[in-house]
Amino acid sequence: YRSGEVAHILDHSGAVTAFVDELGAEVLAESGVPMYRTFAVHDPPRGTPKPIVMPDDEAIAMLIYTSGTTGASKGVALSYRAIVANISALTELWGWSSADRQSLMLPLFHVHGLCIGVHGALLRRVDTVLHARFDPAALIDDVRARGASIFMGVPTMYALLLEQLDRHPHDAEPLRDVRLFTSGSAPLSVAHFERFRALTGHAILERYGMSETLITLSNPLEGERRPGSVGHPVPGCEIRVVEDEAGEPGRGELYVRGNSLMSEYWADPEATARALEDGWFKTGDVVERDPDGYVRIIGRTSVDIIKSGGFKIAAREIEEALLEHPWVAEAAVFGVPDETWGQRIAAAVVLTASAPDDADLLGVLGPHVASRLADYKRPRQVVALPELPRNALGKLQKHLLIDLI
Repeated sequence: YRSGEVAHILDHSGAVTAFVDELGAEVLAESGVPMYRTFAVHDPPRGTPKPIVMPDDEAIAMLIYTSGTTGASKGVALSYRAIVANISALTELWGWSSADRQSLMLPLFHVHGLCIGVHGALLRRVDTVLHARFDPAALIDDVRARGASIFMGVPTMYALLLEQLDRHPHDAEPLRDVRLFTSGSAPLSVAHFERFRALTGHAILERYGMSETLITLSNPLEGERRPGSVGHPVPGCEIRVVEDEAGEPGRGELYVRGNSLMSEYWADPEATARALEDGWFKTGDVVERDPDGYVRIIGRTSVDIIKSGGFKIAAREIEEALLEHPWVAEAAVFGVPDETWGQRIAAAVVLTASAPDDADLLGVLGPHVASRLADYKRPRQVVALPELPRNALGKLQKHLLIDLI
């Protein structure tokens, strides 16, 4: 994150203490948010330990900040009850035990890595090797040298792992000894599912969740792990498929309720009220439910949320950054299908008169966005158009841009 994003999260959450590394300290200083206490990660606070007071089950355990359709990050408030109930049910479903060893390479600012990877390991006493980032060779080493039996990844990681196996086919052999491979945070392509199964003998267990709902759907540990599907509800969760008037039978927006739901959007009662309907959380994801109950994610109800490499990215935030550049008069950002990333970020822009005719748009506008937002939010493709497609009411038609790209 850059200073503006950090300032919003710290100010909105009311945090008074930050644990940072060197780079984090620089960004924190640039944000201009005064912190009462700041500690380096290698220098934790010292002093006389205070008596442990167990929190109330409904007390807020953490705030996970996630992008909404408007681009403003909302703080998802999760209670101790929700985390323990959901992650206990999920890890029991997956057969986690103290006999397992996990190779954890997911970022820890998402529910995926933090709630399942860390809290799941604590709840089930799973020995965990924690890595700063994903590295296919390090995963192979964890399996060979440390007996790793669990690996959780996002689809992009599996795409990169398959590239590793193409370069080093002998690396597929130790992966056969892993007990469980899971995937989440974005749809896993059927092609990657089938290739991985052919090379390693493993059917990747795909599941579905959100910061607001934790993990609500999962393929089974025993039984068919259906490619392209995220399975059935996790114990403690219920789902509804709400069809719109012009929708296809069996297809509609996914609603979720149960013991895993967030308590609220922090300090935003209006957004909380909009997200809930009679106790059901409206996910904004369009799904299909097969006759035997397996659920498939079709896409978002809005093209303004891009899922790339396991990240959920708000298009408007990037559009606003692009519009700060003197060459850009109008901007539309959207996701286009990509085999490695799930979706890659593309932008269509209308240029101002100050833009040179031979401008390297991606080379200039990509770094411009990355100077204002996290690097993973920069466009990977930029096209210039004389005008953006709009309907008679002036509403931008992004689906036409997706088709164009």
